[in-house]
Amino acid sequence: MAVTVRADALLIEGTWTRGESEPITVLDKYHLTPVGTFASASAEQATRLIAAADAAFRQSTQTPYDRGAVLDRAAALVEARAADFVAAMQAEAGFTRSDAAGEVARCVQTLKLSAEEARRLAGEVVPIAGAPRQAGRFAFTLRVPLGVVLAITPFNSPLNTVAHKVGPALAAGNAVVLKPASATPLSAILLCEALVAAGVPAGMLSLVHSKGSVTAGLLDDPRVRFFAFTGSTEVGRTIQRAAGLRRTQMELGSIAFTILCDDADLAKALPKVAGAGYRKAGQVCTSVQMLLVHRSIADAVERRLAPLVAALVAGDPHDPATEVGPVISLKEAERIDAWIAEALARGARRLVGGARRGALVPPTLLAGIDTEMRVGCCEIFGPVVCVLPFDTLDEAIARVNATPYGLASGIFTNRLLDALKAAERLEVGGVHINETSSSRVDLMPYGGSKESGFGREGPRYTLHEMTEERIVTIATQ
Repeated sequence: MAVTVRADALLIEGTWTRGESEPITVLDKYHLTPVGTFASASAEQATRLIAAADAAFRQSTQTPYDRGAVLDRAAALVEARAADFVAAMQAEAGFTRSDAAGEVARCVQTLKLSAEEARRLAGEVVPIAGAPRQAGRFAFTLRVPLGVVLAITPFNSPLNTVAHKVGPALAAGNAVVLKPASATPLSAILLCEALVAAGVPAGMLSLVHSKGSVTAGLLDDPRVRFFAFTGSTEVGRTIQRAAGLRRTQMELGSIAFTILCDDADLAKALPKVAGAGYRKAGQVCTSVQMLLVHRSIADAVERRLAPLVAALVAGDPHDPATEVGPVISLKEAERIDAWIAEALARGARRLVGGARRGALVPPTLLAGIDTEMRVGCCEIFGPVVCVLPFDTLDEAIARVNATPYGLASGIFTNRLLDALKAAERLEVGGVHINETSSSRVDLMPYGGSKESGFGREGPRYTLHEMTEERIVTIATQ
């Protein structure tokens, strides 16, 4: 299916508008050929867009029911145009048909969950009469929207991560300015089309494509009251500095570990590891990069996991048989390839892998790595899984906690006490027992600790972050 990039790719005051600044060219990530080009926003357009969002927020009369109805309609429209979204992500992100279809299905659920949360967002009764000398007074809290939310989204989840920021923001009654990744803007454009068609009021949703100084201007504008960002830790620090006292939600870098204890059921664990390590070509913050394996089963894991990885079909994401597509750019593919070569030169063993073809890095399984290699101490963000042995669970937990990151970890064990020890001691935002680090359901809280950021995605949890609690008291005598 052909993908068309609309020239009027900015959404300002409910109207699709052409950009006035430098061009952005979207590439097919496998063929490395242009899909289309459109202009980014000028500084004047960005300023006008923020002003329109602020004005729309202050004038909005939508009820929680109205907001829920819009999001439900948008979910239905996304579902009806699933083929368009899949085609867009196959081209712009290099996703396989399966990965793209999964992204669409999850986006639909995220919008529906946001609709539900819009209708039941509420404060609570405060038992003020239980305090001394407060007879005749009542108190309750309201949850009120913050204002303009700036959502900055990544290339590796160009639809569902957008929905996780835009859906809850609109559900809470905020106005949203969306800036998608320049490498993958098509899905965001299609989603905004669905939301506008579903009835989002003019100005309550804006779409901007920008670079450099224009983006800096968006960050510095005091009318933006909340920043929702998913991306690298380095960029997250820049946004946090610009935010000052304004609120932020940061989902940043990670080195994701999954632990296989000596009692792990390998028949169940290893297929999950293969799936979690290589879906979206390993470009997921929670993709299994480090597989910590008890030394007593290390040989068996290498012997049984290698053929599962070798069987993965890597190639053109437009081919229905493909299971692993290209990474986001030729530059990133060259970096990943260089890291693999460095590890091999320093003594690592390549159990599965092969030569890079353009932006396509074959699924790679390494053993014998150490923390002096970049694959052992940095986030690789590619289709590479490293097998490391450990002797005790305490050693494995310490290895996970030694990194500056803390997004999610998985552990496979049938010993309850070991599972609970890991849950209590792993310094991460999520611990998944008998699942991989990449286990996620869209209604649950999702986020990290340390340099993996803070704040939580998941519509119910994001709604609370994108609102503030207001206390109301009433004296009756």
